[in-house]
Amino acid sequence: MRALVYRGPKDVAVEDVPDARIERPTDALVKVTATNICGSDLHMYEGRTDVEQGKVLGHENMGQVIEVGSAVDRVKVGDWVVLPFNIGCGFCKNCESGHTGFCLTANPGSAGAAYGYADMGPYAGGQAELLRVPWADWNALVLPDDAEEKQLDYVMLSDILPTGWHGTELAAVSPGDSVVVYGAGPVGLMAALSAQVKGADQVFVVDHQPDRLALAAKLGATPVDDSQGDGVDQVLEATRGEGADKGVEAVGYQAHDASGKEEPGLTINSLIAAVRPTGRIGVVGVFVPEDPNAATDLAKKGQFAFDFGTFFFKGQAMGTGQANVKQYNRGLRNLIHAGKVHPGQIVSQEMDLDQAVEGYKNFDDRLDGWTKVVLHP
Repeated sequence: MRALVYRGPKDVAVEDVPDARIERPTDALVKVTATNICGSDLHMYEGRTDVEQGKVLGHENMGQVIEVGSAVDRVKVGDWVVLPFNIGCGFCKNCESGHTGFCLTANPGSAGAAYGYADMGPYAGGQAELLRVPWADWNALVLPDDAEEKQLDYVMLSDILPTGWHGTELAAVSPGDSVVVYGAGPVGLMAALSAQVKGADQVFVVDHQPDRLALAAKLGATPVDDSQGDGVDQVLEATRGEGADKGVEAVGYQAHDASGKEEPGLTINSLIAAVRPTGRIGVVGVFVPEDPNAATDLAKKGQFAFDFGTFFFKGQAMGTGQANVKQYNRGLRNLIHAGKVHPGQIVSQEMDLDQAVEGYKNFDDRLDGWTKVVLHP
């Protein structure tokens, strides 16, 4: 089969690799019809992780089931399915409690597994023609009969829509809240969308890329361009000096200011300043325990200066961690099916798998208009 393979920093290639296949009775085999390039894929692409050479990338996947193992009961050949990026067993302590992003079985010695990602287990990704799905009855979400025509919406259930929703859950967004989201990438945009679905009265999205801020406005949020003045000051001014009720961090450890200077703690410390006393902050941008290629010794250890004094003095609270996609994807699927949310509207490019190298380069270069790329193997 053809697949997108990591070869080294800024070096990926579409190559022939051995076909994905059923390996255990609980597996399913999926023909991939849509798979996204995620912003977190760029951490690997840029050489900021220890992903091994030869790894097939891609953790935002959907497609049609073409084969199931002998122990698969619920999922059937012919079903259209979307796969949570995090792989769970369904029976460990964390999976049973709903924390499927921190499965204790799928990646022994670590909490959490995923398709095609560094340090998240041996699983190949779905930027390929075929994908093996472990524990298929647990992991595959079967889609309704509009799956094929709404692929651009449903494929977002693999990661960014549930992750954006998770950010608002961690922040405890409630009806009538004002919410500030740092980062107008795909996850930040989905957090803004989620906050509005939950009844937020004001949603601010802080970034400095005009095309992404325009998408935030299209989704009904208020764009805040921090290249035109400090984003915190703009949020405080718009909230009568009080600050937003809730905040969501959707950038991660490669945050940088409008001049391009990388500063891992920039967005979290900005949220501490922009959120009112006793407010909550949800962090869903990726942060890592080690970043060997970072610019400072502190950052290399996955650390940064944290404004804890202000955080404590303001009585704020913070929730962190990757999304437990299965907690949310069924309900969000139903909203898509009912036509109440349209996450696919942020898609900027649809490309064949053989164009994936170009897609990675242009997305990583943050070219104007490259906001979300969907590959169709």
